[in-house]
Amino acid sequence: MSSHEPEVYTVAPEMPAMFDGMKLAAVATILYIIVRCLNLKSPTAPPDLTYQDTPLHRFLLKSCPILTKEYIPPLLWGKSGHMQTALYGKLGRVSSPHPVSLRKYLPMQDGATATFDLFEPLADHQSGADVTMVICPGIGNHSEKHYIRTFVDHSQKQGYRCAVLNHLGALTNIELTSPRMFTYGCTWEFAAMVGYIKKTYPQTQLVVVGFSLGGNIVCKFLGENRAHQEQVLCCVSVAQETFLQWDQCRRFYNFLMADNMKKIILSHRGSLFGGGSPKMVDADLRRLYTATSLMQIDDIIMRKFHGHSSLKEYYEKESCVHYIHNVNVPLLLVNSGDDPLVHESLLTIPRTLAEKKENVIFALTLHGGHLGFFEGAVLFPQPLTWMDKVIVGYTNAICQWEKQKPPCQGQDVHPAESACSDKTS
Repeated sequence: MSSHEPEVYTVAPEMPAMFDGMKLAAVATILYIIVRCLNLKSPTAPPDLTYQDTPLHRFLLKSCPILTKEYIPPLLWGKSGHMQTALYGKLGRVSSPHPVSLRKYLPMQDGATATFDLFEPLADHQSGADVTMVICPGIGNHSEKHYIRTFVDHSQKQGYRCAVLNHLGALTNIELTSPRMFTYGCTWEFAAMVGYIKKTYPQTQLVVVGFSLGGNIVCKFLGENRAHQEQVLCCVSVAQETFLQWDQCRRFYNFLMADNMKKIILSHRGSLFGGGSPKMVDADLRRLYTATSLMQIDDIIMRKFHGHSSLKEYYEKESCVHYIHNVNVPLLLVNSGDDPLVHESLLTIPRTLAEKKENVIFALTLHGGHLGFFEGAVLFPQPLTWMDKVIVGYTNAICQWEKQKPPCQGQDVHPAESACSDKTS
């Protein structure tokens, strides 16, 4: 054999099997990570309901069956609270409609100008009554957000008039007329909108709806003054946050929310920091640029709008937890167990309230994220969410209860608290 012939190398027969084993192990690892991250093994279930057994609640759960049926999110990603929250945050909703509204401007005593959008019903209400939903979006949100438009369109088609508050400063194309913007618990603008609706439509009945931190505002509004509950049929609060534990919020979400808050404040820097504003100084503006958390922004800017001396005082004064026990109208509180913005420990607040007060139902779903609650078969979600259906379904049931129950003469109770037969049984 020639010395120039090429050498031939052979591969041991066990080598391909080893490579195949490594590929399988890699694929198995990736699948395991996907299953864990997307929570694919998690079961689906009906909401966990906390309530007292009353005639009203028995009627509501029978007339609003969605509250007792299984909530089924999209199979591939819907069991991940992070995915639901991310999709809500990025897209809002799928195929969002464009309901037509009339924007209203209300001058406030301190020189601020509140705005809200008014949407007229697109059908007669099934009860024959005039019913208006007064809606408070999440903080920094407004009537143009996709999740609000989707809900409003659905409500209009069910016969509801809708009034949606635009949080003060949230619409960056509307100039502030005073050195003040929205805070987590200021009810002034919401009260002004409700007052306008009551004056313009004296025969209407109100349904109060709050999303996220908007839920804090509406519950605080109703509990601050018993007169605020007049003409109110019920209240629904979805994904309500309480900011008493912002430090428990996951750091990534805290950063994103802080960045959004910073952009809103800076878009109004001329109104908030110019003109010799007594509450804000240039040093506050410089500190704002370097802030990376909501707590920092709240301490630098937000607490000063109402003259709070400390961050602790600001959070305590702005929270609904000191007022919500005064709410006597039927109240539905909805949260998701995998909401990454609401710490698990905070869910004891609505649960305890529902255990103690006979007008409260607390519904806790396994899945849904923060304001997600998407439904769908495998991959693509439906345009209308479980959340939209629950609010309208519950409200329809309340209206039906009001229509069918016997009139109570000479009783000073809220109309939905009890029928005559409940008082005499």
